[in-house]
Amino acid sequence: MKIHNGDLVVINTGKDKGKQGTVLRVLESKNRVVVEGINMRVRHIKKTAQSAGQRISYEASIHASNVQILDPKTKKPTRIGYKVDPKTGKKTRFAKASGEVIVKAVTKAAKTPKTPKEAKAKKADEMPSKNSFWKRGEKGSGKTEAGASGVDNTPNVIQTAHRAQGG
Repeated sequence: MKIHNGDLVVINTGKDKGKQGTVLRVLESKNRVVVEGINMRVRHIKKTAQSAGQRISYEASIHASNVQILDPKTKKPTRIGYKVDPKTGKKTRFAKASGEVIVKAVTKAAKTPKTPKEAKAKKADEMPSKNSFWKRGEKGSGKTEAGASGVDNTPNVIQTAHRAQGG
């Protein structure tokens, strides 16, 4: 796929046509991208005894054919081509409209562990949660909101049986 994380793109079609944003994620197997602030959806979380109900906004993916990279020189949408440097053999992306080279945006890279023991410990810490991404960080995921203090701020709820109240 010619679009990478961190690229500045413009939307060609849909409700967000003409808007610009940076690419947050590339879903290469599905040929889709997630763009910051584009194709926003709302997820409603039901209230529970421990927490209030919530409305969480998140970016849904958009098909890669519906976005175009902005030319770094002219700031207009452009197609992307590849050039291979004959001396080094490195492949670079360039804007077909102006010929300007598109540099890859710097993203935060995870540190690689130095020893195999550290690698195993890191994998154990990064086990993916079974919950959906909008439910992560809630009470059922194993993380507490109390933080380092260790004090649980959840209210005490006394549950009584319905029949015990005469109903």
